[in-house]
Amino acid sequence: MKVLLALIFAAASGYFLGSLNSSIISVRLLKGKDIRTMGSHNAGLTNTLRCAGSTCAAITLAGDLLKGIIAVTMSRGFCNLINAGIGSGNDTHYIGYIAGFFAIIGHIYPIYYGFKGGKGVLVAASTFLAVNPKVFIACITIFIVVLALSKYVSLASIISCSYVPLATLLMSLIVEQNSFGRSFLYMMLTLPMMGMVIWMHRTNIVRLKNGTENKFKFKSKDVHEET
Repeated sequence: MKVLLALIFAAASGYFLGSLNSSIISVRLLKGKDIRTMGSHNAGLTNTLRCAGSTCAAITLAGDLLKGIIAVTMSRGFCNLINAGIGSGNDTHYIGYIAGFFAIIGHIYPIYYGFKGGKGVLVAASTFLAVNPKVFIACITIFIVVLALSKYVSLASIISCSYVPLATLLMSLIVEQNSFGRSFLYMMLTLPMMGMVIWMHRTNIVRLKNGTENKFKFKSKDVHEET
């Protein structure tokens, strides 16, 4: 019963926090516009930077990172409060993954904005920053390297997300020296999260395959690449 209560709290808090879209809020307040009608029509960081400028992009970056961290921290705190951890160490990592997954769902399908949001990359990143910083560092390094080499934000997002399950398993087994069972559980919990983010990049994958995806340009505001 305690675990079920923790799962419900994580799902609800993650979803409603995730639904608070920093891009939509910042652009509407500072520019008086709806970011979903601008550029690629995507309420994410890249489109915000290109179409609304660096101030709105900075707010989007901070807000989307914070909501994932807050969702994970709140859910793990609640899990500890009602003593709903797993194993002898009262481990609450599992509930952080659940909160993060629903925060991603909320970001992509926000209840406050007609279920039309962003692609969930930043929220996914903030989830791992809160749950397992080692995995975050490994995957953000991959993201930076791929972006630097290819100039494709979408490609960097897809490849770094693809490595998350493996990085989670290896970090848990080798670095943190958890049991294989627990490490496997953590890896499995990352699969729906990363699968959702990659699925949201399906149109980017088609454009990458066809050679029509636009490269990222820091000073350009008229390129319609999504992330």
